[in-house]
Amino acid sequence: MAPREIALADIIGLIGSEQGISEWMAMPQSRIDQFAAATDDHQFIHVDPARAAETPFGGTIAHGFLTLSMLSAMNYDCLPKVREQTMGINYGFDKVRFMAPVPAGARIRGRFVLADARFRGAGMVMVTYDVTIEIESQTKPALVAKWLTIIQFDPKDRPATV
Repeated sequence: MAPREIALADIIGLIGSEQGISEWMAMPQSRIDQFAAATDDHQFIHVDPARAAETPFGGTIAHGFLTLSMLSAMNYDCLPKVREQTMGINYGFDKVRFMAPVPAGARIRGRFVLADARFRGAGMVMVTYDVTIEIESQTKPALVAKWLTIIQFDPKDRPATV
């Protein structure tokens, strides 16, 4: 299902509402191993199933930063597209908390609530999402965060009402 499209003028009215829930995404050991190779983070709890089985985790777990990085794919999967947007920019996070480990083989999904939107300059709006990454069949989320992004648009498209 393709994400819906919204108008720039409608963003402010959506503050406080859930904007999307992504599809479930697999976290196989192969993805964890690729992330370890890309970041040079080869801690055994991520890449050594036999040794990780002896820990309280009972097996390997995804890197917290790998779980966090999945937000980009989750965003593309479920968030509405802003009709006037010319570019999106990842601005950063005000807060990130890793709440529960993601076991290798688990599936995760993102839940996005629009927390704030502020027009900045002639052609930008700063958007803040309260995001939660859920682990299938678990009540405790993998992580919660405040994610800041910038939507860039042609200044001539700025709504007159904001």
